[in-house]
Amino acid sequence: MKYDVVVIGGGPAGMAAALKAKENGASVVILERDVRLGGILNQCIHNGFGLHYFGEELTGPEYANRFKVKVEQTDIKVMLESMVLSISADKVVTVLSPKEGLVHIEAKAIVLAMGCRERTAGAITLPGTRPAGIYTAGAAQKISNMDGYLVGKKVVILGSGDIGLIMARRMTLEGAEVKLVLELQPYSSGLKRNIVQCLNDFNIPLHFSHTITRVEGMPRLTGLYYAPVDEKMQPILSEEKYVECDALLLSVGLIPENDLLNGMDVKMSNITSGAVVDEYRMTSMDGLFSCGNVLHVHDLVDNVSEEAEIAGACAAKYALGELDNKGNKYNVNAINGVRYALPQVVYSGEGKVRIFFRVGAEYRNTRLNVKCGDEVLLTKKYQIVAPGEMQHIDLDKSKITGDITLELEA
Repeated sequence: MKYDVVVIGGGPAGMAAALKAKENGASVVILERDVRLGGILNQCIHNGFGLHYFGEELTGPEYANRFKVKVEQTDIKVMLESMVLSISADKVVTVLSPKEGLVHIEAKAIVLAMGCRERTAGAITLPGTRPAGIYTAGAAQKISNMDGYLVGKKVVILGSGDIGLIMARRMTLEGAEVKLVLELQPYSSGLKRNIVQCLNDFNIPLHFSHTITRVEGMPRLTGLYYAPVDEKMQPILSEEKYVECDALLLSVGLIPENDLLNGMDVKMSNITSGAVVDEYRMTSMDGLFSCGNVLHVHDLVDNVSEEAEIAGACAAKYALGELDNKGNKYNVNAINGVRYALPQVVYSGEGKVRIFFRVGAEYRNTRLNVKCGDEVLLTKKYQIVAPGEMQHIDLDKSKITGDITLELEA
């Protein structure tokens, strides 16, 4: 089995990449391990998707269906219930599915679009017992929205990521009492609009600089202790409090699902946990592209789709021998408050390149400076920037003559 472009993952990134690759003349196959296309959007029944990409407000399933319909109108091959086992150095994808069996697909280009996974109780070494009633926020979302079960009646949420905030509202609407939301950092990792719409509108308290000190109950969670933390993020046990609850939802971070790259000679970022890519979203392995939440965690699915279109179009051009990546190559660095910038590699030439970046803390009345050597290419003022909201700037490629640096100044 041979294809110009193999897309691994059939969520919003995978479908957008596949459509763009097809539009650019490539033969395309999508490999999706679930029973349907759409990825995580299938369980995101709340609205707020598509405001940027489609110019209207959609639910997650509605947003996914827009792309699913487009895929069905093409001859893109879709393999569902298909688990990718490995990728070889010469771009042979080994996949196992109940319908096709064990298949080796020869690809000219591969697009990684596998999304991300949640950190669990074990990942954060949650102290205390291990009772029933402790879920990741995404697992609780699936159980509630797709399976139709209420995970608890008295709920505490640890972490103020977007999924946790959205589940605070969802649990309230389903009749549960959300006691409080705890956040270890002095700022939220979620979008400001979600704090307003999911917490403030329902009078759900949010405690910054707080964490759980231990959980209690067996076989079911009965309650937990929590406390503020000091400047070293250590709990102040003298101020510990107890809250009765039968469910704890964890919204404590997302990790790009890059297990397929283990053992491969692909340069990875210690900050994003995704691959290091150039402006075409190609990794350090020729012909291997990455996009969406498997590359870096996004806060808006609209940005996922736009990034995936870049990867899909460039993967098709690479497969067909049309990708122009022979220009001068320069690194993009993030320092002084900018946690990371992406892509990490850009080329000189004509046109513009969009660079996304995320800050490491909450900053007010600050300025972003983008430098090429000692020359300042761009300066932009911000009243407030926070880790929960990704930012971007557009650079004129004709002015790029060396490595780029993004930094904040007070």
